[in-house]
Amino acid sequence: MSEKRTDVNELGEFGLIDHLTEKTQIKNPSSLKGIGDDAAVIDNGHLKTVVSTDTLIEGIHFDLMYTPLKHLGYKSVIVNLSDIYAMNARPKQVLVSIAISNRFSVEALEELYDGIHTACKYYNVDLVGGDTTSSPKGLHISVTAIGQGEEDKLTYRSGAKVGDIICVTGNLGAAYLGLQLLEREKQIYLSNPGVQPDLQGKDYLVGRQLRPEARKDMIDQFEKAELVPTSMIDISDGLASEIFHICKQSGVGAFIEESGVPINQEAEITAIDFNMDPITCALSGGEDYELLFTVDPKDLEKVKYMADIYIAGEITAAEDGIKLHTKGGNIHPIKAQGWVHFGNK
Repeated sequence: MSEKRTDVNELGEFGLIDHLTEKTQIKNPSSLKGIGDDAAVIDNGHLKTVVSTDTLIEGIHFDLMYTPLKHLGYKSVIVNLSDIYAMNARPKQVLVSIAISNRFSVEALEELYDGIHTACKYYNVDLVGGDTTSSPKGLHISVTAIGQGEEDKLTYRSGAKVGDIICVTGNLGAAYLGLQLLEREKQIYLSNPGVQPDLQGKDYLVGRQLRPEARKDMIDQFEKAELVPTSMIDISDGLASEIFHICKQSGVGAFIEESGVPINQEAEITAIDFNMDPITCALSGGEDYELLFTVDPKDLEKVKYMADIYIAGEITAAEDGIKLHTKGGNIHPIKAQGWVHFGNK
């Protein structure tokens, strides 16, 4: 029995929007008007509004050979929520716009939106609008996240001071290694379509790549401990790239201890299997969506008792540069590579 496939043209643009968003429910009091008018209406009262947007392009940011559409929908929301949490604010609304080629059926888009709705429900965020249009090739997803935060608690990249402690949440490098595993299995499949993917025991790494989570729990911890970081950024392009952003915006340097960079054991083993240095994967891999933040030394005791937070180094004077102190006792300058999206690779 063949799988049902409904051409999007059967519903038309407005019918498709109604169909994909009919399950949308408004949960936040600040969402005065959602889908169905010319613009969403949001009331943030005395709070400051925080807005972030991201675009995911098929063939650049994701590969549908190994990315389930439901996971993609979920991830497209998460990467934007992560930016709001990195401001020490709370996301409340998202707008989702998609451009699709004629190879995508209504059923395929239902899968995508199932992931979007799942993320919104889990993070208590309202889907309040967006746009749907055609694309000459592939799938494009653009998400805008809108959040709110108290003015005296908003955290920027520019607040780090000499002597501040550098902290990292969770672990780094796993998402990058999950991508390497998926790419390896893709190449094996393309060479021999009869071979089944071998990802046994790699669920954590693959999950970190395909279905990441944003660190809402850290914002909850900060609030409970009455801690406001001096600076913060989410780790989307690798620790090296992100510490460069903080140092540039704050006018400081940094000293990172390799022993203080958290790396999952499965990621460490897999990196070695790929003949990669685990610390390189952690520094330059990206897509972990953990938080890199700095705190005043007087808040060290607060940080010590927080779950899943690791002390990775110290902010130094700008003239000292950005350095890595290896486990072997050597000191090297850190280079920020990050992702290259434009031009030839």
